[in-house]
Amino acid sequence: MLRTIAVIGAGAAGRAFALRCARAGVAVALEDVMPEKLRRAQDEYAELKPEGEGSLRYALTVEDAVKDADLVIDFVPDELESKLEIFSLLDRMAPPRTILCTPTMALSITDLASCTYRAERCVGLRGMLTESVQVVQSRFAADEVVEEVAELLRKLGMKAGVATDALEPMLIKNIRAT
Repeated sequence: MLRTIAVIGAGAAGRAFALRCARAGVAVALEDVMPEKLRRAQDEYAELKPEGEGSLRYALTVEDAVKDADLVIDFVPDELESKLEIFSLLDRMAPPRTILCTPTMALSITDLASCTYRAERCVGLRGMLTESVQVVQSRFAADEVVEEVAELLRKLGMKAGVATDALEPMLIKNIRAT
């Protein structure tokens, strides 16, 4: 069961997801490299208290945000360099049990996962701006990891389906060719 979530990126989507998780009873750490985004999140949510047993805290570093996380989800730009950089950082800093999750419409989760030491614990998400989200399973991802993420999304009131990574294995081939 996923009880503690780290949200990396306090832009509009990251802030909304963090609050949604907190309201669903999950402990959330929200982090952003830009302190003004965290201040904005604090200002916006100063009056809002999560319902239920959830909590929302603000972390000043990625290391602090992920230290106890069962799942880390990033809201960095959906660009190859950004995703590779954040996956590498999260892979080094998060506990080995932590699931790495990333919303992406353009990149292969199989390729991103293959750049980590925990490929079986990496999943993608498609359709985060809708109520019907697909958990994208790489060829490495463990079925129980995919189901845990889908269960979390359902707890958040979203419809969660599972899809295989149709974009694999474009990324790594292109990197190795250069």
